[in-house]
Amino acid sequence: MSVMLSSLFRFTIFCIALIVSQTHAQDALVEPPASLHPNSRWTAVAWEDIPNVFDDNPREALPAWLASCTRAQPLWRRACGELSALKNADAEVIRIWMMGRLQPYRIEPLAGSTTGLLTGYYEPVLPARREADDVFRYPLYRLPADLERGSSTRPWFSRQEIDTAGSQAQQGLQGRAIAYLQSPLDALSLQIQGSGQLDLVQADGTHQRIRLAFAGSNNQPYKSVGAWLRETHGVRDLSWPAIKAWAASHPEQTNALMWSNPRVVFFKESPASNEGQKSSGPIGAQGLPLTAGRSIAVDPKSVPFGTPVWLVSSGASVNLKRLVIAQDTGAAIVGAVRADYYVGSGDAAGEVAGKLKQGLQLWALWPK
Repeated sequence: MSVMLSSLFRFTIFCIALIVSQTHAQDALVEPPASLHPNSRWTAVAWEDIPNVFDDNPREALPAWLASCTRAQPLWRRACGELSALKNADAEVIRIWMMGRLQPYRIEPLAGSTTGLLTGYYEPVLPARREADDVFRYPLYRLPADLERGSSTRPWFSRQEIDTAGSQAQQGLQGRAIAYLQSPLDALSLQIQGSGQLDLVQADGTHQRIRLAFAGSNNQPYKSVGAWLRETHGVRDLSWPAIKAWAASHPEQTNALMWSNPRVVFFKESPASNEGQKSSGPIGAQGLPLTAGRSIAVDPKSVPFGTPVWLVSSGASVNLKRLVIAQDTGAAIVGAVRADYYVGSGDAAGEVAGKLKQGLQLWALWPK
């Protein structure tokens, strides 16, 4: 009996998706407003023109997609309601609904090549201490009080000024340290990623896991330390593991390497998931937890937050042809065909993210 009910449920859901798709299949194409993506051009294409679009399982992207639907703009609300009704449907039913309800658009720059750049990011998990000692002596800070009070867009002190003992910058950061790390490169990595988890060892030897999220920056420009290494030392392998290895073998150059990027990120603290609970990802710019393998950071002037995107990227690190959701952004994520792929948390994710730098094509999916 239960098998018959399950089959009936699946058939009912299939019929709903088919009716919805047929209802919208003949709709006149309504272009997404250009004001939602002023820095990119969207060109309508047929579903069959998208590489491998039928090979991915859309159910795997559904949790991230439905989360974004909780913050949907008006143009998405009807489609999000229909998608929510299909949350227990199988992949084929969801795919039928997508093809009938959504129009794909190739994302292009206003000028130049349609092939862009994909990088990866992750959530570091790092050992730390609440108080500085001889090993753990590189601080992570809360937002300085004068940035909290004043304009959040004015430039503050540079990384070099913040690191200089007795400076006015250090005076402004008195009492603002959240925790201390054992490597300046770890601090820089966490700032570049924009979030992370710390494993704090307490005075009694117990451990506390906390999560740090982006709270603001010193509003200095982001400069790539990899670009500095290439230009000043001719280093060709610019993956994050290679950068850390170079710094370890050139300790006298560590400050110059760090100070080549004047931008410093400040954090806010929250508890991490309790042991035994399913860990959610860090909070992205859309205000929602990121999903490993299904969330990307984009330039919001090219791709609005919450947009489902078909991503194609092949290279030495990964081969990706999958549905992802635009849920985050970053200082270095600028341009129409530009994305940062959220890999996950911990060292294994960091290994992948640190090496990921390859070509990219994007298609936005938008309601008809």
